[in-house]
Amino acid sequence: MHPAMSPVYLTFETLRGAAIHPLLPALARLRIAVFREWPYLYEGDEAYERRYLRAYADAPGAAVVVCRVGKEVVGAATCEPMTQGHAPVRAAFEAAGLDPREHCYFGESVLLPEYRGRGAGVRFFAEREAHARALGLHHAAFCAVVRDPADPRRPAGHTPLDAFWCKRGYAPRPDLAVTFSWREIGGAAETSHTLSFWRKDLRA
Repeated sequence: MHPAMSPVYLTFETLRGAAIHPLLPALARLRIAVFREWPYLYEGDEAYERRYLRAYADAPGAAVVVCRVGKEVVGAATCEPMTQGHAPVRAAFEAAGLDPREHCYFGESVLLPEYRGRGAGVRFFAEREAHARALGLHHAAFCAVVRDPADPRRPAGHTPLDAFWCKRGYAPRPDLAVTFSWREIGGAAETSHTLSFWRKDLRA
């Protein structure tokens, strides 16, 4: 058996509120590590990340699905009612005639490279969708950064996640987009990035 695929026991737990606080440092480091990769190329700051993630602990209805190997946090996925999330996201949906009150917004889904390909991504979606249904929300949506396929920074052999997302029942909505800014690796200042949405009807 290839060492990278040796047996590993992943555990998952959905946390809300104060239960998230003790994990903020680990979650912040995880986001920084994973989002440094293509396609985000994000130059993260741990203090900012902790503040960002603390919002999930403080928001009613928000949840973080944590993946561990033993006691080590190796992955996480976030979700919250769209009405409690980023204002630009709500505005994009309202402009398209979609009601944010019916949607659960899925934020990040991050996993260390050595634990990929073991079903964590499927579990992250299943747990967040279950949480959304428990809140009475009818739709789930997330956004992903739009990159030029010809960008020279794109790693050779990179496989987009589009097919995986489609298999989970999500449909691309290129008409729905939002702009966020962050500093890329090696950059001196933040730059704007377009992210487009994927959406699923949870009643189907």
